[in-house]
Amino acid sequence: MQKEDVARLVTTPLDSPAYPPTRYRFTNREYLNIYYRTDPEALRRLVPEPLTVTEPVVRFEVMRMPDTTGLGDYTEAGQLIAVEHEGEAGEFNLAMYVDSVPAISSGREFSAYPKKSGSPRLYVDSDTLVGTLDYGTLRVATATMGYQHHAVELDAARAEVCAPTFMLKTVPHYDGTPRICELVRTRISDVTVKSAFTGPARLELFAHALAPLADLPVLEVVRASHLVTDLSLNPVEPVYDYLAA
Repeated sequence: MQKEDVARLVTTPLDSPAYPPTRYRFTNREYLNIYYRTDPEALRRLVPEPLTVTEPVVRFEVMRMPDTTGLGDYTEAGQLIAVEHEGEAGEFNLAMYVDSVPAISSGREFSAYPKKSGSPRLYVDSDTLVGTLDYGTLRVATATMGYQHHAVELDAARAEVCAPTFMLKTVPHYDGTPRICELVRTRISDVTVKSAFTGPARLELFAHALAPLADLPVLEVVRASHLVTDLSLNPVEPVYDYLAA
């Protein structure tokens, strides 16, 4: 392999890349979102400056992705926190648990999504939409919502999907010192909302040392949504360099 070919590589292994170098298109990407109030002091301990916590609200999400270019079929779950950066409201993506190695690798390497391995599920049980997350053999989250009780305006659902997302991008040097340490921002703009519903919802979180979702306890469920979309992800852009600061 020539030097110039090596420089064009996106990821390794050389003969079997961990993920394809493409812009990912999601068809029939399905969301279960549970918005809930939590302990504001717990949020302040986790949300990095220069982000600020606007209200003590967390979104627990389970996303079913049955048709993704290059990545196939997989499911994710995670927690996002309501924040503000320089007057712009958005969400800080705290953690994501994913059942696909290519999706984990591409999300962490190519972008800044805080992904680790987990076993989420999203399914309909009789008249109830159910989202669960297992870490190893243990259940760490169970979310339920009444199935398609009330329609949501598609414009409101689109605004929900298109909220700016902030994440931390960290890459160490070989000696363990930080090489990249940035706050980055992304925002979905290419999206078609196919359906949107809301209904009564509940969320139960279980304590776990390595999947600490319950460290942000559920004090009150604020609202919930069930969305089906087609969308593409946009690249991230750095908004704050911790090493330069």
